[in-house]
Amino acid sequence: MDFDAELDARHLSCPVPILCAKQAMSQLKDGDVLKVIADDERAPKDFAAFSRQSGHELLLAENEGAAFVFYLRRKKTF
Repeated sequence: MDFDAELDARHLSCPVPILCAKQAMSQLKDGDVLKVIADDERAPKDFAAFSRQSGHELLLAENEGAAFVFYLRRKKTF
């Protein structure tokens, strides 16, 4: 999947990966995609909740070895 920015949040515990993703998303343009790599076991639930609460679209969540990979599309602001 194509993406505009990547965040490596491996070796970070909750809630740090979400906080880093929030900061990274604020640097993107509307519609840009952020790839996040995390290995915290709570990451799948955390990123699903982050997507619902923030309005950023969770395009894909998958396992990649011992890590989780998430693709988030920045919501459009008006």
